[in-house]
Amino acid sequence: MSASADDRAPGTGHLAIAVETYVEQERGRWVVEIVVVFTDEVVRKRINDYPTRRHAEIAAGWIKRGAAREIEGPLNG
Repeated sequence: MSASADDRAPGTGHLAIAVETYVEQERGRWVVEIVVVFTDEVVRKRINDYPTRRHAEIAAGWIKRGAAREIEGPLNG
C-alpha cells in the first residue's frame, strides 16, 4: 500500500505513525479530539462536539478506526 497525501502532515512528507481520539467535557457538551503522531511532530485537532458522552464516544471510535486504516505497518509493534 502506498502512502497517500491524506496520511501525511500538512506541508511535510512524513507519514503518521499513531492516532488516538479523546473525549472531554467542555461547557456542557462532549468534545471529540484527534491526535496524530508523526515522526517529527504531534498534531491535535478538535473534530466536533456532541450532546451526550455516548454520542461522542461512538463518533470517536469511528474517527479513530477510519484514521488508523491510513497508517501503514503493524499498529501494535
